[in-house]
Amino acid sequence: MKLFSAYSGTPGSGHRLTGLSRFTELLERDFKRLYLVNLLTLLLCLPYLLGAAYAVLSSSLLVMLAAGILGGALAGPAIACLYDAVLRSLRDAKGSISENYRRAWTQNARSAVLPGIIFGTVLGIDLFMFALFLWASSAPGIGTVLIYILGLLLVFLIMTIFWPLLVLFDQPLRDRLRNCLLFSVKYFWKMLGCALLQLIYWAVFIVLLPWSSVILLLTGFWFIIFLTCFLLYDTLNETFSIEEKIAQAYPEQVPFYEDDETWLKRKMISEDGPKPERKDDEEE
Repeated sequence: MKLFSAYSGTPGSGHRLTGLSRFTELLERDFKRLYLVNLLTLLLCLPYLLGAAYAVLSSSLLVMLAAGILGGALAGPAIACLYDAVLRSLRDAKGSISENYRRAWTQNARSAVLPGIIFGTVLGIDLFMFALFLWASSAPGIGTVLIYILGLLLVFLIMTIFWPLLVLFDQPLRDRLRNCLLFSVKYFWKMLGCALLQLIYWAVFIVLLPWSSVILLLTGFWFIIFLTCFLLYDTLNETFSIEEKIAQAYPEQVPFYEDDETWLKRKMISEDGPKPERKDDEEE
């Protein structure tokens, strides 16, 4: 017995589920896919993570900068491919894991190197500053802490919209940053909520180290990215016409949702199965 419904739309509606039903449907259907992509992401982000950890333990800002530049150059394409997998899941795109990942790497790796370096360096410096707060002989003032948290929120807010736009559209960096700004201003509270979710997620992870390292193997990067993208996807699709543009360029990726009659027939076949012939019929 399955924990979640496996049907990609309510019977008779011919369209997607919504809300919590949609969330659980995607988790059941694409958990394996996202989990495997997450493992690849962890592998490619490992140089950055190890470099950042060593920089903190050795109190070396130069090592942190090196980790941000060298490790971030590899982590950027990995994060872009993970976002690509999540967004394909949200729009019910077809294709195998290997095929989609190879296509995502080819399309996004080059443009994701510089953002990976920038975001990796900025987050590394933020992590280094957090360690300095812990090592300081006196606690930082409230104003300092607030400025630090607001800076982190701003970074997460930008990343929340920047990576989906990088994966979905081939744009000059100036246009992408402008779209990030306009979208964040227009949907400020929703963006702020998603940024806050990410900040809390990673704050809990860092505070609970080293025991929380097990989380990287279970939910790692993929779950919080999936959650925030799920919350933003309908707004993103309405604003940028994502699925309409993809349907025009790649009609084979347009998802199909069964109507009531088709779904019931498939359900009856899967539940009943083929009926065995009676022995007396064979003898006759």
